[in-house]
Parts: sequence; C-alpha cells; structure tokens
Amino acid sequence: MTIDSDALPATLRWASRLLHGQAVALGLVAAWLVWADLTATAADLPTALLVTAFAVGGAVALWALGSALARRRAGARAPAIVLQLMLLPVGWFMIQGGLGWLGVPLIALGLGVCALLVSTPTNRALGFD
Repeated sequence: MTIDSDALPATLRWASRLLHGQAVALGLVAAWLVWADLTATAADLPTALLVTAFAVGGAVALWALGSALARRRAGARAPAIVLQLMLLPVGWFMIQGGLGWLGVPLIALGLGVCALLVSTPTNRALGFD
C-alpha cells in the first residue's frame, strides 16, 4: 500500500469545495439578477447592471480562488480570506435587519472557511511551513 504524499489535506479540500459552493450560489443570484434586469419595468438601469456585474465577478472570483487553492497556489489564500471576511458585515447587517436565519450561517461560513485556510495542514500544503 502506498501513501500519496501529494494528496490535498482535508482542510484545503473542504475550503476549495466551500469556495466553489459559494461561487455556484452567487452565480445563481447573478442569474436571477440578469432575469430581473431583463424583466424590470422601471429601474435605474446603470445601477442594476453594476450590481449584476458585481455578482458575476464575485462568482467568477470565488470559483477561480477555489480552483487555485485546489492546485496549491499559495497566492490565492489571502484573497480568499478577504472575500470570506466580507461575509461578516453582510451577515451582521442581515441579523440587524431581522434576517438572522441567514446572517448567522453566513458569519459561520466566513469564519469556518477562514479557519480552514489558516489551519496547519493547509499551511503545510501551501508551503507556508
């Protein structure tokens, strides 16, 4: 029996999977925004298109960072952490706005992925040890 020393550690594999999952979720939001932009009767079109472009860009960035981390690209860790930390104020304002059922899991997700990205096995896999 051989042991594959090049296998991704579970922490890095799960961080990559969660980033891909977030990319898919944000991509679905972006698709809904495209549909809303096309079917809206009266709206501020430049602002609507900017919000849609921001969602598409976020989905692409999350997917690219998840893929880069799966390929052990150390430079992808810092931007991924920044995107995860952006979930904290979003979740907090959702809690303040009465959407705690959504805000609390967003905060937990952001902190959880950050913890995975700074864990010892991830540090070793990315060459930070």
